[in-house]
Amino acid sequence: MKLALKIDVDTFRGTREGVPRLAEALRARRAGATFLFSLGPDHTGRAVRRVFRRGFVGKVARTSVLEHYGLRTLLYGTLLPGPDIGRRCAGEMRAARDAGFEVGIHCWDHVRWQDGVAGADASWTEAELERASARFATVFGGAARLHGAAGWQTNVHALRFLDRRGFACASDTRGDGPFRPRMAGEVFACAQWPTTLPTLDELVGVDGGTPSDAVRDILARTAARREPVHVFTAHAELEGAKLLPALQALLDGWAAQGYVICPLGELAATRDARSLPVHDVVHGAVAGRSGTLALQGRAAR
Repeated sequence: MKLALKIDVDTFRGTREGVPRLAEALRARRAGATFLFSLGPDHTGRAVRRVFRRGFVGKVARTSVLEHYGLRTLLYGTLLPGPDIGRRCAGEMRAARDAGFEVGIHCWDHVRWQDGVAGADASWTEAELERASARFATVFGGAARLHGAAGWQTNVHALRFLDRRGFACASDTRGDGPFRPRMAGEVFACAQWPTTLPTLDELVGVDGGTPSDAVRDILARTAARREPVHVFTAHAELEGAKLLPALQALLDGWAAQGYVICPLGELAATRDARSLPVHDVVHGAVAGRSGTLALQGRAAR
């Protein structure tokens, strides 16, 4: 059985410090993974505008944002200029690729994409994706083949872009299993492999739950549904720092359950995208996360 591990890299600090730490921990366990990089400026501080979004304040308090991200990161884009991640951390990005890990696009500007793409038009969406694609090609010397949207946020223009550029697969949504997405009545070829499991930060602190409690919860889910369709999302800023022991416990637990931890592309290669069911992409809430996300809806008729 295969379980895909995708690692969202949101910030300058996460790229510079979290990615090398995660790569070392994964190599020690011979585990594969996909690193999805934010390739433009780190404007994490601008996320403060979400303060009025339902559930945002509670999540900030529950997950110790200052402890995980650091004060400097939380000021980028407001009181401090946001560092250009792709320009300043190209070496760390290539080192992950050269160590044998799969790489793909997360976004250009994480906060801008997460807060703006749901209601954006084609021009705005394509400009963001073009910037990210061009920087990816500069860093890695070739075109990206995988995409995992920041904050599980997407729109119909982004899905069209992925098809037009021939992306092999994407993980922009939350759901139960792989599918071909339909949005605005249009069916797309680039298959979605949604995140199927809750993230650690969605569980830690809920009803006083500890990281160990979160690990037990996630392992119980993969033990109960022993199918090769799981995708787990980690974050370089969290599992690459304070939550690294929890991720290591998950990796050991999955190995004991018989899972092989692999990159997203390897899992996607086990299925012919043309044979996957078509599902609508809808927007809705996920427990433990603020705002609405792109979700796998019902199978299209």
